[in-house]
Amino acid sequence: MTASRLSTRISLRWPPEPPFENTDTLVLSVGNWYVDLRVDPATQAIDWAIAGERLQVLNSNDVLFTHELDSRNTFGVADCGSFSALPNGDDLEVGVMPRVDLPGEPVREYEEVWRKLLFRRCDEGESKGLSFVLERGTDGVELAEGEEREVIRTFVGAICGTYVVLRQTQVLLRPAGEMKTVIKRGGEVSARREDFVRGIGYQVKYALGPGVGSLPARSDIEGSALDGSPSPGERVVVCGEEYVIRSFEDLGPDSERYLGLSTDEPIDSLASSH
Repeated sequence: MTASRLSTRISLRWPPEPPFENTDTLVLSVGNWYVDLRVDPATQAIDWAIAGERLQVLNSNDVLFTHELDSRNTFGVADCGSFSALPNGDDLEVGVMPRVDLPGEPVREYEEVWRKLLFRRCDEGESKGLSFVLERGTDGVELAEGEEREVIRTFVGAICGTYVVLRQTQVLLRPAGEMKTVIKRGGEVSARREDFVRGIGYQVKYALGPGVGSLPARSDIEGSALDGSPSPGERVVVCGEEYVIRSFEDLGPDSERYLGLSTDEPIDSLASSH
């Protein structure tokens, strides 16, 4: 079994209202870390961009998601979703979260349907079986009691031929009398998504937000940055900046079991495709 997962949202429902889908959503999960980009196709703007840890609750179907980067500024809490399999192979997630389309953003019950995707193929010679999440911005930052500091936080996620990077300026605070640093607020998120297209290479699907031109491209991480089998916690340099490896997987020969065509395919096509 791979520790990597690529998924898209099929629908969102606020009971008792009917389900709908108003975003192009892609979530990359590698080990316990995830990068999640949701774009409104109508406006070509970020609907929600989040990244952090994905933690399975022991002996349950519940999963906790921390928000280390969040375009909606919902920091400091880990939201929890309960997952169950649907007859067609999709996953149903239920829980509660703020409803941002209503005044005051009241907390409401929600239902989301998720579909696992096959991984995008790369040409021979590319790192087609490589999956990772990298983070830059807060590792090693130590604040004095009562101190505030601004940092630029970046998450980079890749699974085979799919690549997403998110960046946000955040203000960190160590409250008086506390040992732990918290995120006080975050600025607008910039995002870049690239998909590999056979015969062409990596193509930019989305480039959104302030300073998006400074975000690292997938080609910036080729070469020696992730050579060998690096372990979580090790550091790599990308575009002259140091990142911490949060999770890493090299599928190697096993990648053929999970690879689709150059476009995203639902995971239930695996049996008919291979």
